[in-house]
Amino acid sequence: MKDQLDPTLNFNNTEIAFSYKSNKELIHTYRLFQFMNKPTLVKLGTYFGQLASQLPFGIADPIIRETIFKQFCGGISLLECQKVIDRLNLKKTLTILDYGVEAKEVDEEFRKTLDENLKAIEFAYSNSNVPVISTKLTGYIPIAVLEKIHAGETLNQAEQIKFERLEERFAILCKKAYEMGVSIFVDAEESWIQKPIDDLVNKYMALYNKEKPIIYNTYQMYLSDRLEALKLQFEQAQQHHFILGAKTVRGAYLDKERKRAQSKNYKDPTNANKEKTDEDYNKAIAFCLNNPDQISICNSSHNWASNLYMTELMDQKKIAKDHPHLNFCQLFGMSDNITFNLAAKGYNVAKYLPYGPIKDVIPYLIRRAQENTSVTGDMSRELQLLTTEMKRRGLIS
Repeated sequence: MKDQLDPTLNFNNTEIAFSYKSNKELIHTYRLFQFMNKPTLVKLGTYFGQLASQLPFGIADPIIRETIFKQFCGGISLLECQKVIDRLNLKKTLTILDYGVEAKEVDEEFRKTLDENLKAIEFAYSNSNVPVISTKLTGYIPIAVLEKIHAGETLNQAEQIKFERLEERFAILCKKAYEMGVSIFVDAEESWIQKPIDDLVNKYMALYNKEKPIIYNTYQMYLSDRLEALKLQFEQAQQHHFILGAKTVRGAYLDKERKRAQSKNYKDPTNANKEKTDEDYNKAIAFCLNNPDQISICNSSHNWASNLYMTELMDQKKIAKDHPHLNFCQLFGMSDNITFNLAAKGYNVAKYLPYGPIKDVIPYLIRRAQENTSVTGDMSRELQLLTTEMKRRGLIS
């Protein structure tokens, strides 16, 4: 990275980035990212990983656990996550807990998701290093119901009951979070089911974000309408006197969005190119930093430039590095160079830590592997950084 305004904040500093890893752990991570840097191997690994996760009695779980699961997840339970939480705390880094189960279809599974999220809130309440939990609302309701609501179609009686149960459970979750002072990040979903999620999150944000930001919505900035959506939601926050919680991401479903738009012959909802997404993303950061007392932002990006841009704006505006409304976050197992270099300089930064049964987090793990073959280069830098640190330690020549 060149021409950094703050020469002391150097995302190329691999010594800080990987200081928490032993030589053995570093070698394990290096070899894993070598594997994930080869698209053909990732495709094969994805295929066999999905098959392995369906084998009876969890026969393949030990193999998955010691490879990709170990790299990107905290464990199968909250108790297992504690070791990772403690290690992150030693690096001045907080933890965002994410029960990594999504896209379920039956009521029993929806109830289990709620129970697990309530346990996570209680766990966070007793652990000062866990200020936030994350949840996906597709863990509470069939996707088909959200799709009909988004499209403006009338629900039948059974579907209406399912949506009412979603709101009942989300209300329970938000109330518990408010009472315990723990925040909730609600993940974004595909554009064709996002509107009912926006409406629900905004409703409870207005209810519980009066004194501090408890509920956060997520804005996928590769969607062409999200910058305007952020601004409109801020207008509502001002009108109804609550703090807007905004988690910004570039997005996770780009190819899926474009293919669906093409197949169903409607306008592509994504930005035309990466440059426009980068522009919108940084405009969103600037908008939030123009209103730091009314908007609480979590810059959840693996993009070096966007993280540096936010630190530069904070410096220009003379906003304290530890302002409670200005936060950074990266996924566990990725972009340690960003996370730990920010943390070392006193910024509020956290790792997004998924956990849960191995078979249930396979979709999440597959996305992580696929991201690391990205042609954008942001993710493939992981291997370059690991190689640099391996050489620095004399582990390879």
